[in-house]
Amino acid sequence: MKAIAGKRELKMKNKEDISQYNYLSKLLKKGMREDGRKPFEYRDISIETDVVSQANGSARVKMGDTEIIVGVKVDVATPYPDSPNSGVMMVNNELSPLSSPDFEFGPPRIKSIELARVVDRTIRESGTIDTDKLCITPGEKVWMVFIDMYPVNSDENLFDAGALGAIAALKTVKLPEYDKETGKVNHKTRTKNKLPLADEPLLCTFGKIDGEMFVDPTKREYDVLDARLSIGINKKGDICAMQKGGEGSFTTDEIMMLVDKSVELGKKLRKHL
Repeated sequence: MKAIAGKRELKMKNKEDISQYNYLSKLLKKGMREDGRKPFEYRDISIETDVVSQANGSARVKMGDTEIIVGVKVDVATPYPDSPNSGVMMVNNELSPLSSPDFEFGPPRIKSIELARVVDRTIRESGTIDTDKLCITPGEKVWMVFIDMYPVNSDENLFDAGALGAIAALKTVKLPEYDKETGKVNHKTRTKNKLPLADEPLLCTFGKIDGEMFVDPTKREYDVLDARLSIGINKKGDICAMQKGGEGSFTTDEIMMLVDKSVELGKKLRKHL
């Protein structure tokens, strides 16, 4: 126990954490987890779309006890000077105290910013949205795509749930009516036009406890893990994003193994779409 306590002293400050760490470690070494799953098995997943009537596209994702709603809103605006012929995509996230006692009111904390940026990077770097096709009038008007994530209940792994919800919501988007002559957007009227989507990237998040790795950590696992690694995989199986967290580390061989697992698990996750 002293060895473990020394390795975890920065995060594990009480006997309860150390006991939980030892318990989860023993289970993982037997190929088991406390909720009955195998190490590389996701919790039950369900997706419901068109759940927010005021959004142009939306989805609710349930991953075990983790639940998140993702809404997509599109509008017309002036493009950025350095990309006058390209549309714009932005990902925002709000971690409400109603979804977890770990979250607080006020300005976005590090965890909230990290979640938004990792999901943004996964979608952006995979070229999921063809932003050039969002151009209405070069240098003057383009479509802007806002992706907003709202966790309803957090039992951790908001990365994977958020990315899954974002893609599901993007696939349901219907653009509002736009009058080029007046430059006005009629948000009350939806057209049949959809977003130009070229890919369906997803995130797979892994945890590591005492040398043992597993996917889709719950809060009890997340609270004591040594390290985590989120890997974004597109439909071709190429890496489009990666984010490491925690005080521990992964070896090169471990990372390569987890990349292979991401490709395998990504195919299963994508079936939910």
